[in-house]
Amino acid sequence: MPLSVRADSTTIIKVMTYNTHHCNPPGKPGVIDVDAVANVVKAQNADIVALQEIDVNTARSGNINQAELLASKTGYKFYFFAKAMDFDSGQYGVLILSKYSLKDTATHALPKAEDPGGRGEPRVVALATVELPGGKSFRFGSTHLEAYNKTSRLLQAKDINSIASSTTLPFIIAGDFNARENSDVINTIDEHFIRTCTNCAGTFVGKRDEGAIDYIAASPRSTIEVLSHSVVPDKETSDHMPVVVTLKLK
Repeated sequence: MPLSVRADSTTIIKVMTYNTHHCNPPGKPGVIDVDAVANVVKAQNADIVALQEIDVNTARSGNINQAELLASKTGYKFYFFAKAMDFDSGQYGVLILSKYSLKDTATHALPKAEDPGGRGEPRVVALATVELPGGKSFRFGSTHLEAYNKTSRLLQAKDINSIASSTTLPFIIAGDFNARENSDVINTIDEHFIRTCTNCAGTFVGKRDEGAIDYIAASPRSTIEVLSHSVVPDKETSDHMPVVVTLKLK
């Protein structure tokens, strides 16, 4: 569904989030298939897309710029890559693809707790203001929260709430939160955001049903109405399945 503007001053937008597993199909160790990820994204035709686990010029991905290639192959004119960390002679992070102009882009570093085990990674939010036809704008974030340290993950959720509180525009956050519903992390997000699902369908392709860990949420509640939420049943391209939603921006 493309963006549409109604006479009652509401705007309908389609949003997607997808953890790409650095474009490595989980059943094909060492294979990088940017085209497969691009085809999944193109098929949904969202207005704005949040992508996670993106490699830029890393050795493991063959020194290619996945952010640039995905923007080109999917036909999105506007994109913004936010580096979370240096990795394997390149960069690793999150990406925003947009049909519409992006301004005030920023890489926001999320907090991290003490990590004696050393498994935690730096985490960020890619932020941008999306300028829609007709003059409306909203703030958008693509993120990937900590996987191994629950304390870090909760700190990061609280920081995302602070970001939402600091903007006067409607704010949509999308990404891999590495947290199940009813966890402290998602309960914290729910304090400031309306999520696009409850009793959400699973999004992670693991050895067992991991439930939903990828979400799209919007703040403040009064400016957003959720019209639809779906999970794309693709279990081959990545170890996550894409989430696609349609929202009414009032």
